[in-house]
Amino acid sequence: MRIKILLILIITTVALAGIGYLVYQDNSYSKDVVRLEIIGSEKAMVGEEIEYTVRIKNNSDMRMEEPQLIFEFPKASIVPEGQSLRAMVESEQFDNFIYPGQEKTFSFTCRIFGKGGDIKEAKATLSYRPKNLKTGYVSKTSHLLSIEEVPLTFEFDMPSSSGPGQALGFSLNYFSSIDYPLSDIEIKMSYPVGFGLNEADPKGLSDTEWRIPLLNKAEGGRINISGNLSGETGETKTFRAEFGIWEGGEFIVLKNITKQVKLAEPSVYISQTINNVSEYTANPGDLLHYNIIFRNIGNSPLNDLFLAVRLNGALFDFNTIRSTDGQFQQGDNSIIWDSMNISKLKFLDVGEEGEVEFWIKLKDEVSQISKPKLENQVILGQTSRKFTSKVNTKAGVEQTAYVGDEIFGSEASLPLESGVKGEFTIIWRVKNYYNLLQDVKISAVLPRQAKLTGKVLPQKLSFDPDTREIVWSVGEMDPMQGVEQLHQLAFQIELEPTNSQKGKFAELVGDTIFSATDSWTGERISATSSPITTQIFGEDGRVKE
Repeated sequence: MRIKILLILIITTVALAGIGYLVYQDNSYSKDVVRLEIIGSEKAMVGEEIEYTVRIKNNSDMRMEEPQLIFEFPKASIVPEGQSLRAMVESEQFDNFIYPGQEKTFSFTCRIFGKGGDIKEAKATLSYRPKNLKTGYVSKTSHLLSIEEVPLTFEFDMPSSSGPGQALGFSLNYFSSIDYPLSDIEIKMSYPVGFGLNEADPKGLSDTEWRIPLLNKAEGGRINISGNLSGETGETKTFRAEFGIWEGGEFIVLKNITKQVKLAEPSVYISQTINNVSEYTANPGDLLHYNIIFRNIGNSPLNDLFLAVRLNGALFDFNTIRSTDGQFQQGDNSIIWDSMNISKLKFLDVGEEGEVEFWIKLKDEVSQISKPKLENQVILGQTSRKFTSKVNTKAGVEQTAYVGDEIFGSEASLPLESGVKGEFTIIWRVKNYYNLLQDVKISAVLPRQAKLTGKVLPQKLSFDPDTREIVWSVGEMDPMQGVEQLHQLAFQIELEPTNSQKGKFAELVGDTIFSATDSWTGERISATSSPITTQIFGEDGRVKE
């Protein structure tokens, strides 16, 4: 019995010694001997590509088994296609072990996005198990980076003061110098209490949100907003806006801006007319006569004022500006009048009004614009007012006639003879430049000596035998339709000249009228082409005498 007890004591002692050794061995290992660090820039610009290097070194005399690394990119980063914001390096990429003294490095790249001053944190987590130990260990580290610069212009173009209840026009201007194309951009606007929106151009997802599909480096744009601002005199109203991108379902703000407008009692009221009309809709090629009227609506006289008009619009031909007393500034497309030349700017008594004028011509054609408009801002002392005028599209019809053409193969003997029939192919070509057109119609009157043969391509022509009016109902026309690619209708007529036409050119089709509704301006526009005669064939088109 005594021997049995002794054996039990010996076995227990050995077991406890083994457990103690293992515990000692586990406790003797420190995870601090595995060095884990992230190396990377501490400052960056928005959109800059950043490379992070994770360095791992085994400073112990034990082999590390089953290593696995998880790298977490900073929030709101853009990673290479096919990757996620949480990258994993499996054990196989470590060759399954980290030997004593061995160093491993792994690189991760991304582009940094956020606001100026944001702190972006990258994280690394390494899990492993020392050889001969059952316990697994985890080492963690992080790296901080600050966004130093956002190379993006985003600003309000807005007056600092406005009269209570007066119209307020302003714009949001943006321009990217980021060396990376931005996509899925959204601009968010927050209006103060008392602002009522009248119009925004371009129209957004809502009155406060605009989407921009793509913005490359050195590209920009503008959102024009107009409305009325009401409140108490002396009150300050704050407008706010954000510019950001959507990435992975998250909205990343790149810039936010604010602008305050003080409601002040105006001392000057400004109005204008163009060609003697207060709400003028212009046409390409127009000569515009601007009259700017200013009136002292304050309580005291005004002295030594200057007035400036700043013009903005792709259709303005700045080489045609004429002004009797104003000085044109080529750099910023502005005209300035001072009190040396305008007596009412020298002294404007209470209730009095003054006037300045200038002329400018619009270009007839400009490529790659849509929904054209003319903007001018009038600045007089502390008062500023912006005016906007829409411009109709440029559109019309061209017509010509053919013999021996490839469409219908019309046959006519030239020169023409009275009583001898001939066939002619008439082609109408329509063009539309700037705005969407609706209810487009081409019409003309067919002369008595001509008749339709029934050959039409496409089959969209109608004919009234009583009025002899032929009509092509075109329908809608997109901007630039018919300009870059032909948009036309062809039809064939049969002409039999009469004795009264001997020695003359015979009329094929009368005045051709183009009419449509401009969806941008809401106006009905029209253009007329002169009648087409056989003179188009030169002297051979003259009827034999």
